[in-house]
Amino acid sequence: MSAVENRYTLREFVEQTQQRDRGEGFFEMESPRILEVNLKSNFVWTKMGSMISYLGNMKFEREGMFDKGLGGFFKKAVTGEGARLTKVTGTGKVYLADYGKKIQILRLENQEIVVNANDILAFEDSVSWDIKMMKRISSMMAGGLFQMTLSGTGMVAITTHYEPLTLVVTPDQPVYTDPNATVAWSGTLQPNFKTDISFRTLIGRSSGESFQMEFVGNGFVVVQPFEEVYHAEG
Repeated sequence: MSAVENRYTLREFVEQTQQRDRGEGFFEMESPRILEVNLKSNFVWTKMGSMISYLGNMKFEREGMFDKGLGGFFKKAVTGEGARLTKVTGTGKVYLADYGKKIQILRLENQEIVVNANDILAFEDSVSWDIKMMKRISSMMAGGLFQMTLSGTGMVAITTHYEPLTLVVTPDQPVYTDPNATVAWSGTLQPNFKTDISFRTLIGRSSGESFQMEFVGNGFVVVQPFEEVYHAEG
């Protein structure tokens, strides 16, 4: 069969799209939008609902309401589905994806990063985590402004709509972002919220640019070319 005749055959499709072991370790990119997690009698935290396939003997457990103590219970009562996790244990491979968003793998080395809870895809069991809500935020935006703080040493996978942009923050160069386009920032930064009614008047929107996040200090901020709007779920 010629090269032209071989185009679009089932064999060619399988060869081009089949799973490949690249030997990249615990987290492995199968494609820019599919993450492979290699489990060997250990476990990984994943975003609830992100599993698309698995090979081997796996057990999936939804994070309990009291797993982080009484304080965690009250946080989960208002954070919505975006902040909920599934604990995956066993031996084999798990494939994760989240609405076709692009996946970024980060390795923490005794470091801390804060990520929009909806943009967490998975993280290693050695990474400590906590859910926090940004203070002084209007109720109309509260559904999407819950953040997950990840710290320690281990692998973390986050997602972005399209290609992310990382902005460096220095004491003489603060960074301002749209909350709905802000994905993550380094744990060295403590964001402030600013309200500018002139932005709302200029652009004609009821939210979004009228609220800005201000980052001052030393660190970085990750933004995406897309404004996600979230709705809290009980």
